[in-house]
Amino acid sequence: METLEGVYRQGRKTLSRAGIEGPGFEADCLFQKAFGLSRQERILRAREEAGPEAADRFRDLIRERRGGRPLQYLLGEWPFCGRSLLVGEGVLIPREETELLVETASAMLESTAAPAVLDLCSGTGAVALALADRFPESDVRAVEWMEPALGYLNRNIARSGLPNVRAVRLDVLDPESARPFRELDCIVSNPPYVRTDELPGLQREVLREPREALDGGADGLGFYRAIAAHWVPSLRNGGALCAEVGEGQAEEVARIFAGAGMERLRFFRDFNRIERVVSGLKPE
Repeated sequence: METLEGVYRQGRKTLSRAGIEGPGFEADCLFQKAFGLSRQERILRAREEAGPEAADRFRDLIRERRGGRPLQYLLGEWPFCGRSLLVGEGVLIPREETELLVETASAMLESTAAPAVLDLCSGTGAVALALADRFPESDVRAVEWMEPALGYLNRNIARSGLPNVRAVRLDVLDPESARPFRELDCIVSNPPYVRTDELPGLQREVLREPREALDGGADGLGFYRAIAAHWVPSLRNGGALCAEVGEGQAEEVARIFAGAGMERLRFFRDFNRIERVVSGLKPE
């Protein structure tokens, strides 16, 4: 008889041998996906027989994970700021460090009544939904261009039930896209910022994510230049700009934003002590 614990242990061993970081955690996640049992339930029922169909599903998931498919894509959803977001092929996976972008923007909006917020390169809508949830009187627009990501964005908005956030299909790099927006209180963005020549060296799991969500151009700064040139004029005087940046990019991004007239530029470090967010204010 094949037990629940036996099936789980074999899956964990397979992930460990494949060099997966945190094989126990990932095996737990995939086991719950296949069997519908939490870690605690699995432990309590360890000696029970494993249903063959669920066991096969689990092995299939383990096989795909061993082959490099991201855990988040296999699970179909991933948490961000206390909300579970739908994810899959064609959309960037929300990262924990991006929660710093939400915290930074939230602090800058604390004294703003009914803020108008624009989230550029929204992807799953992680940042837009977190801000819409924190500021119920806000009007949040989530801007995304790529069709697969837009599908996840719309589904996550619908799933959230939040009435104050909407998806807009626009190209951030197109100057015409910004023209309808005026007097915004805050622009936030986690744009593509990996240098094109660095893409081949990324982890195999990251390379499964859409290139369009990663590739920031030759120097990784193309989207920041577009935001500064096309979108900063849409901020009201005194409005805030917050952007996530790659390691080592903060000073150059700050220079780009300063060139667009932004003042009081600040850097914020993530839990790895990397300067991860740049913020600034448009002069009053």
